Amino acid sequence: MKKALIVGIDNYETSPLNGCVNDANSIANTLETNGDGSPNFGVRLITSPGVSVTRSSMREAIEQLFAGKSDMALLYFSGHGFVKSTGGYLVTLDASRYDEGVSMDEILNLANQSNAKNKVIILDCCHSGALGSPSTTGNNLAQLSEGLSVLTASRDSESAMEVNGSGVFTSLVVDALKGGAADLRGNITPGSLYAYVDEALGAWDQRPIFKTNVSSFTSLRNIPPKIPFKTMRKITTYFESAESEHKLDPSYEDTEKVAIEENVKIFKDLQKFQSVGLVVPVDEEFMYFAALNSKPCRLTALGYQYWRLVNEKKL
Repeated sequence: MKKALIVGIDNYETSPLNGCVNDANSIANTLETNGDGSPNFGVRLITSPGVSVTRSSMREAIEQLFAGKSDMALLYFSGHGFVKSTGGYLVTLDASRYDEGVSMDEILNLANQSNAKNKVIILDCCHSGALGSPSTTGNNLAQLSEGLSVLTASRDSESAMEVNGSGVFTSLVVDALKGGAADLRGNITPGSLYAYVDEALGAWDQRPIFKTNVSSFTSLRNIPPKIPFKTMRKITTYFESAESEHKLDPSYEDTEKVAIEENVKIFKDLQKFQSVGLVVPVDEEFMYFAALNSKPCRLTALGYQYWRLVNEKKL
C-alpha cells in the first residue's frame, strides 16, 4: 500500500500565488496511476481555494500520512515557505508572526518516527532546502532515518520560481514521473527523479536539494519498459558473456538477397538494444553497415549491467 498527501495553497491573504493548486493537481493525477493505468498511490489531495489549510489541519493530515505501516508514504507541498533562526516552515493560511505554519523540523520528526517502509518528502516552496537540516542540531548535518528521501525545489537560502502558472520545479518533477526519469525497465525512483531535475536546471537557476538514507530505491511510479522484458531477456542468448561480441553479416539485413529470416529477427532485437544504449557496432557508426560489412556488435557498459541482471535472473 502506497499513500500520498498532496497539498497546494494559492490564496494567501497578503501574498497570493498562482500555480500551487495547479501543481498539486498535476502531481496527484500523475501519482494516482502507473503508466499502464494500474493503481499506484492512494492520494489525498488538499488544495486552497477549496478548503482552509490551517496549521492544525495540515499537521493532522501529515500525522495521518506517516501513521501506520504503509509501503510508502509521500508528502508533496506547494505553497509559501519561510525560514528564520528557529528553522524552516511550510506556511499555512492562518500564519502569523511567531507562528508561521508547520515546522519543517516537526515534519522531519514525524517522518523519522514513521513505520512506513519508505518515506518521501517533495517540497516546492521557497527555502525548502531547510528540511533535513534541523535547527535543533545546531549544525548543517541532515538527520534522516532509514528509508527517508527528501527532494526540495531550492536551497534553504533560495526562492522557488513560478512560470506560466506552474512551479518550475514541479513541472520538471511531473515530466520526470511521466517517463523522463524512467530506467529501461520503466522504474522511476527518487534518485532518478532528482537526477532529471538537476540536469534540467542550470548553474544559475534555483538548485534542487536531494537528501536520502536508503539502502535501495523503491519505485515512485512505473511506465511500460522501453524494451519488453521478453525481448530484454534475450540479451544473454545473443551474447554468451558480457565481453563477447555478436558477429553480423549481410544475412541479418532484410533488404539483402541473402537475408535469413531468423537472423533478421535477431538483428531487429539488436537494433532495439542499440536504440537504448545497450549495444554498439564495432568499427562502424551504424548497425546497418556493421551487418553489410560483416562486423560484430558488442555490449556497452549499460548493456553489461542489464546482461548481468538477466544472467542473475533479476529481470
